[in-house]
Amino acid sequence: MDKLFQSKWFIRIISLLFAIILYLFVAVETNVHQDDSRIPIGPTDDLQVLEDVPLGIKIDADQYVVSGVPEYVTVTLEGRTSILTPIVRQLNFNVFVDLRDLSEGEHVVEVEYENLPDNVTAYIEPKTIEVTIERRTTKEFPVEVEIINEAQLPTGYEIGTPEVNPETVTLVSSEEVIEQVAMVKVFIDVADLREPIRNRELPVSVYDAQGNDLNVRIEPESVTVSLPVERPSKKVSLSIETEGSLQKDLEIDSIVAMEEIEIFGKRAVLEQIDEVKTKPLDLSEVTKSDTYKLDLDLPEGTIANNDFVEIQVNINKKKEFKNITIDSEADDELEYSIVEPEDGVLNVQAFGLDHQINRLKKADIKAFVTLNDLTEGRHKVNVNVEGPEGITLEPNIESVTVMVQ
Repeated sequence: MDKLFQSKWFIRIISLLFAIILYLFVAVETNVHQDDSRIPIGPTDDLQVLEDVPLGIKIDADQYVVSGVPEYVTVTLEGRTSILTPIVRQLNFNVFVDLRDLSEGEHVVEVEYENLPDNVTAYIEPKTIEVTIERRTTKEFPVEVEIINEAQLPTGYEIGTPEVNPETVTLVSSEEVIEQVAMVKVFIDVADLREPIRNRELPVSVYDAQGNDLNVRIEPESVTVSLPVERPSKKVSLSIETEGSLQKDLEIDSIVAMEEIEIFGKRAVLEQIDEVKTKPLDLSEVTKSDTYKLDLDLPEGTIANNDFVEIQVNINKKKEFKNITIDSEADDELEYSIVEPEDGVLNVQAFGLDHQINRLKKADIKAFVTLNDLTEGRHKVNVNVEGPEGITLEPNIESVTVMVQ
């Protein structure tokens, strides 16, 4: 062994091996450290973007008003995830512009934040804004009620005068803006409205002369409105209209219908109306006494409880009965004969309500002459015709000639 260590070549070989081992060791250690640098060894920073974060204003609101401040800004938070998560969930920080030390006029100010931990950074967009600070002005204005879609109010309904509580509101803004105020309104949509509105809360809107919205503070922001809804009515006469002609041998006896009808509409419209007509009844289609339904010809802007009425039409009918024997009322001892007409018969025209005429038979009609107290000779005697009550009977002859022997 001692001889090996004394050999030059042995020592050179051993030195080379140590050099190779040292090189490999250093290379491996370097690679291990390089790989460790790519793997997170603990919590890292994160970014959270919050849009529509309310932007507050710090200013003496009793003395000044400010314009140009956006309602919302975008905030990007940077910090550890464990810290950002509760902040994003609770939004327990403030974003604002501080105008308390600024005078009236135009200014460029920086958007600030507070109530964030030191290890959280906020980036705000926009970072700066242009604002205008003006002296605060207040003024009272009456509230007008504007009715919309009044043309779509159901026919027959009419709205009354609205009541507003309170009747006035206070507007708070700069003097320049207050001078632009032309209208302070609430709106009521009355389309298809049939019931009164009672104490409905409505937001107040403010406009300039061109109808543009004005951004002012309104005190109070809403008012209550009540609106009466009425249904005016009027009773007017009903006129039954007809057209065409009845069939031959038919005649109208009567038309029975209500004398008046109640119609609904606006008062101004009703004042001009005294009569309502029906659509015409076509007499050519009337063949018997019956109940008929007629549509109403309602004036524009009015309605009735029904669009139609029922009427009772009573029809008279004519019917001829031929060869009715003429009887006589005379003493049993009286001898006579009817010489004119020779056949001793006549014809009768019956006239009455159709249902009576339809039931009438020839046997129901009696024609006779009264011959008592007549002396011998030729006599002209009136003919009597009788039948059921309510029927008019007209014989074709009024008298006959009899010979008493």
